[in-house]
Amino acid sequence: MTTLRLILGDQLNPEHSWFSAPDDNTVYVLMEARQETDYVLHHAQKIIAIFAAMRDFARQLQLAGHRVHYLAIDDPANSQSLPANLDALIAQYSASAFEYQAPDEWRLDRQLAEYVSQLASQLSIPGRMVDSEHFYTSRDEAALLFAERKQWLMEHFYRQMRIRHGVLMAGSGKPFGGQWNFDQDNRKPWPGLPREPADWRSEHDHSALWESIQQAGVASFGEPSAQRFRWPLNRAEALQQLDDFIDEALPHFGDFQDALTYRAWRLFHSLLSFALNTKMLNPREVVARAAEAHESGLVPLAAAEGFIRQILGWREYVRGVYWANMPGYEAQNYFDHQQPLPSWFWSGETKMRCLAQAIGQSLEHAYAHHIQRLMVIGNFALLAGLNPAAVHGWYLGIYIDAFEWVELPNTVGMSQFADGGKLATKPYVSSAAYIDRMSDYCKGCHYDKKARIGERACPFNALYWDFFARNGERLSANPRLGMVYRQLAKISLADLHVAQGRADEIRAGIEDL
Repeated sequence: MTTLRLILGDQLNPEHSWFSAPDDNTVYVLMEARQETDYVLHHAQKIIAIFAAMRDFARQLQLAGHRVHYLAIDDPANSQSLPANLDALIAQYSASAFEYQAPDEWRLDRQLAEYVSQLASQLSIPGRMVDSEHFYTSRDEAALLFAERKQWLMEHFYRQMRIRHGVLMAGSGKPFGGQWNFDQDNRKPWPGLPREPADWRSEHDHSALWESIQQAGVASFGEPSAQRFRWPLNRAEALQQLDDFIDEALPHFGDFQDALTYRAWRLFHSLLSFALNTKMLNPREVVARAAEAHESGLVPLAAAEGFIRQILGWREYVRGVYWANMPGYEAQNYFDHQQPLPSWFWSGETKMRCLAQAIGQSLEHAYAHHIQRLMVIGNFALLAGLNPAAVHGWYLGIYIDAFEWVELPNTVGMSQFADGGKLATKPYVSSAAYIDRMSDYCKGCHYDKKARIGERACPFNALYWDFFARNGERLSANPRLGMVYRQLAKISLADLHVAQGRADEIRAGIEDL
């Protein structure tokens, strides 16, 4: 009586209850499939990192005494789709039952639910889904919390999570420091000191894996960097990465978490999102380590709270938004933006220094921090009217930590406001002034950060005022945008017309920016 258990590429948690003891009647299945590499064009490092981690996970399971069947990308028996491969393996092992952990992406959830239904009806083989044992919340918990409220607000969700889990709490329902959120303290530009932490890299060489991926015909983009890879292969390496972050970066994270600089690609960000999203790390242990670092006096409260808010608050919140709005969330387009992505999204070759830096870094490292994603790349995409579905596909493919449940709400909702305000209370856009205030990107740029019109004027400026002028009917009543529309009213109609003409020129000549 053999049970076949499927492990997906983002379910690499050796502490799951499945693995508490070996069982000769259970076969664990991991597969590298074109179904997963090809549904969007992925960064080379993302494919390498997931496959390498899956292979290491399979080895660790085997060493622990578990039965494992691994289908590599170039295995002749690999049908390159989950259902076809599962059919063959169920027949091969004469499996009497099928189990899988809850997928985090809607498409896989539907595919496997339909597969289980097919097994039951055609072969009378039972199938069941078990919890991934990873998140603080269930899929529908955020939706239940906000069921009686007109507006979803992350801050309300975050406070409930802090209270429920006793994180950074002083007792009697009061937060440490007398306030819940220290976001105002986390907006300093980086002066150059303290220095960015050393770049952690593993000693593994994935060149042979990369060659097999290429020979299998898998398309990708970005720099492979297959030698001395920076992304952890397993839980032990992820824990080392967590230690390094807590000791070296977290003390300064709060001050500079919104800073932008061409001199440092990660600053004091954790780089833990890949390990978290593949479940090598549990969010509870990450939050606990940050809280302990503050309580022991090693980390300022604003730094610990700012980081914990991203994990306990935002990460769980966007997952709730995702499951509450799927299917169909990926097709939202509130402003009816249709502009295709310019080709330099794939090369980083633009005269706009901020975008050249943020996109170039993404192509090199498969990573950019949240302000680069939101206030540089996403800001431009929204102002320029890029198609949000195309922007979503690009973000999903390029970033090492991008899995649809977390990337889609961040892109379609937070970055592009394509859901009309279900996630964000206002569009997150700015002129060049914000980028200049938070970064050194504007220094030496081809464009003039202060000019609104003219060939050398920063494109962000004309696009910014054009965006609010075009969308006045949709946005002018938003209380968070009152100051913007008061400023807009002070611009003469003649000057506004010239700025909008410049914005039209920018969109028409977007390839040459």
